[in-house]
Amino acid sequence: MSDAPRGPTFSRRVPGDLRPNALARERARRGRIPFDLTESNPTRCGIFYPTGLLDALADDDGLIYRPAPCGLASARQAVAADYHRHGVEVDPDRIVLTASTSEAYSFLFRLLCDPGDTVLIPAPSYPLFEHLAALDGVRPLVYRLDPEHGWQPDVASLGAGEPRAVVAVHPNNPTGSLIERAAARGMVRQCAERAVSLIVDEVFLDYPLTVERAPASFAATRAALTFTLGGLSKSVGLPQLKLAWIVVGGPETDVAQALARLEFIADQVLSVGTPVQLALPRLLEDGIAVRHAILERCRTNLAALHDALSGSPAMQLVEPRGGWSAVLRYPDVVDEETLVLELLDRDGVGVHPGYFFDFARPGFLVLSLLPEPGVFREGLDRLLRRIETRLEG
Repeated sequence: MSDAPRGPTFSRRVPGDLRPNALARERARRGRIPFDLTESNPTRCGIFYPTGLLDALADDDGLIYRPAPCGLASARQAVAADYHRHGVEVDPDRIVLTASTSEAYSFLFRLLCDPGDTVLIPAPSYPLFEHLAALDGVRPLVYRLDPEHGWQPDVASLGAGEPRAVVAVHPNNPTGSLIERAAARGMVRQCAERAVSLIVDEVFLDYPLTVERAPASFAATRAALTFTLGGLSKSVGLPQLKLAWIVVGGPETDVAQALARLEFIADQVLSVGTPVQLALPRLLEDGIAVRHAILERCRTNLAALHDALSGSPAMQLVEPRGGWSAVLRYPDVVDEETLVLELLDRDGVGVHPGYFFDFARPGFLVLSLLPEPGVFREGLDRLLRRIETRLEG
């Protein structure tokens, strides 16, 4: 029997190998990226923020701790009122506040799943879902978005794996695709018939890129138990304030049971700070200017992208309808990781490879639409020249 000391035993919910990949290592080695087209933090992109936007956080009532598991009534009323912009009536008593949408997912996975249960997640989409599911002992199973039909969900595939919940992102990150009415009705119908809950992430709903008005929200859904997510991180461009929300919709009995259980879960952590809840009505009102500035920035850079691609027929834009990202399809002359590393090393340009987002085939790059326009245009020009060099070689 060995006398060697044993190390600690860690949970398999956390990856055993946390070493950075080649792209992360190269980014760390270089430090600042001159033309970083992956930047998704609006507070670092020269976006306009009104003077005094955070003054409401200084409310002296914030010195008094009044724990409310689902959130202060005034804050939940402010969220409900904000949904009027989307033409939706939301009962404040059906709203649960969380510190972030990531925490909202954790609450919902705990609410709906036992360890080992399955949730369906879309692909391509944001790569966070697999980690969030694993941390709560839940098994993620992918359903595909169809590139031949505007990246709509394959509704027929939602019955795979006996899921406890289906996650949808509307608009999707990174494709910018919206869930069209027919697909939305099909998803809700499938979930209702199979007693599966629907979780809809709408954090980018306020950013329509190719339509004048924001798309319809799932917050009004009544046929199936539905949890609609939003938050300050995107709607007001304030990720540092740590406040998000869950709107619970569906049949009355199901909603009542879900809310009671969510209140129990939230009561164990009481994660949302009092000052930000007190400030929320003012933040949602005064933050309209920030939202407009972000939308204008994204539309400006998208227009520059269209102009640049008009002279580069080899490149194809996956036309985004909403959100902060754009996806480019390039000729399969070099693998994604080699190209992304080459852009960093030779051109000082940062982009995401498509495999980060689980595209079904190679040859995709993902760009943020948030960088300052001059940075965006120069980075894009360098990217296109690098592709042309590869094609000529």
